[in-house]
Amino acid sequence: MGRAQTLPAQGAPTEGRNLSHEAQKLGPIALPSLAPLAHRVLPAVVNISVEMSEQAAIEEEGEGSSEVSPAIPGGTPFDQFLRRFFENPAPNPAQQITALGSGFIIDPVGDIVTNNHVVAHASKVTIILQDGSRHPAKVVGRDQKTDLALLKIETDKKLPFVSWGNSDEVKVGDWVVAVGNPFGLGGTVTAGIVSALGRNIDEGPYDDFLQIDAPINRGNSGGPTFDLSGQVIGINTAIYSPSGGSVGIGFAVPSNIAKHVVDQLKARGKVDWGWLGVAIQNITPPIAKSLGLKPSEAHGALVASVVPNSPAAKAGLKSGDVITAAGGHQIRNVHDLPRLVAEQPIGSKLDLTIDRNGKSQAITADIGAMPEHRTAAAEAGAPAATASALGLELGSLTPQLRRQLKIGPEISGVVVLRVAANSPTQALGLEPGDIIMSIDRQPVAAPDEAAARLKKAAAQGNVLLLLNRHGTTEFVGLSVEGNGGNG
Repeated sequence: MGRAQTLPAQGAPTEGRNLSHEAQKLGPIALPSLAPLAHRVLPAVVNISVEMSEQAAIEEEGEGSSEVSPAIPGGTPFDQFLRRFFENPAPNPAQQITALGSGFIIDPVGDIVTNNHVVAHASKVTIILQDGSRHPAKVVGRDQKTDLALLKIETDKKLPFVSWGNSDEVKVGDWVVAVGNPFGLGGTVTAGIVSALGRNIDEGPYDDFLQIDAPINRGNSGGPTFDLSGQVIGINTAIYSPSGGSVGIGFAVPSNIAKHVVDQLKARGKVDWGWLGVAIQNITPPIAKSLGLKPSEAHGALVASVVPNSPAAKAGLKSGDVITAAGGHQIRNVHDLPRLVAEQPIGSKLDLTIDRNGKSQAITADIGAMPEHRTAAAEAGAPAATASALGLELGSLTPQLRRQLKIGPEISGVVVLRVAANSPTQALGLEPGDIIMSIDRQPVAAPDEAAARLKKAAAQGNVLLLLNRHGTTEFVGLSVEGNGGNG
């Protein structure tokens, strides 16, 4: 008799192994029927009918169906469409728009989870259960950052409900089932697999989506994604679609994030997110080279800027620091840090490991509460001085330019007035209106000073710029070859 063949365990060495041949020896895999699962969970999935004004519906359409270019590998600028929406039929005679979404019951007393964008502009929310009964719903709380909302209905009977699963245990290739109300058709079940983990689609500061290929369409927003045990591992939130219909790329908020948010919404009606007060970015190869880091060391979250008087500033974090660990967890890239910080209790201490000028240091920061809004006063003159280098015409950051560019007094540097065609800085993507705050981690305040430093740095082949563009601060690495620093 032949010996049973198995594939290598996850993480096991595969050098020299013919994995396709070994997979063939496993034989056909019998797929389970999803009928028992669907029968069990369907009663806890609800349809959500939302009434809103015509103007609110227009705003919702602008927010939810806008076409943007998320950072999805392999896409092209003209076919990248991210859609976050729910079904929006024609207005009724009273000039009210009725829109339809999905949700699910998480306890027998009527707490219901859905997307924030489903109820954000609602004047009236009605929950429709699987038995056809309709119940007015109260919005307990909403969190725009994660696009989640908690609703509540009052009923005399105990309701069927579903439980949270552990999204951290989900693996690529796991089977999933999505249930919802696509196109207003009512309870609909679709199946697929987890296609990817930890997707960042530039929708919010805590993007960590599950990517699934179970078809989800208009009206599925807010519906649950189940694992094969019938536990909720995600909330269907967005799709990637050139046409507006499903093309097999959907995104779900992981259940572990959702549970944290829902618990706070239930307790306080809002979410308090932990806050450090840093703008961070990934370390690209040119930036790593400018920082003197080896490719094997080019990981972590690079601190682009530190908010004055923030927890990060008080802990001693500086622009140019690389955060490599937080709370005992390694920070591999820029997306690892925000969620970890956000989930820390306000007032708690967070141990950080940073790399500063090639040396590792340990510091401790007190976690603060994320401000609701941060504004900066603008000042207002014409450029008093200009200078040129590397194809850039640089000017003083005068009060008039500050007002025009909406730059607050906390930003210092020189403004890019013009970028020469075919220059290395144009290839890098610099634009008029960008503020150069530092060059090779040395602050600059005057155009001639900045030009001299650019030429000196370019003569060495690499330049590390700290830019502020439209209020966002980030490092940019520039490799200059064969340019002696001429303007």
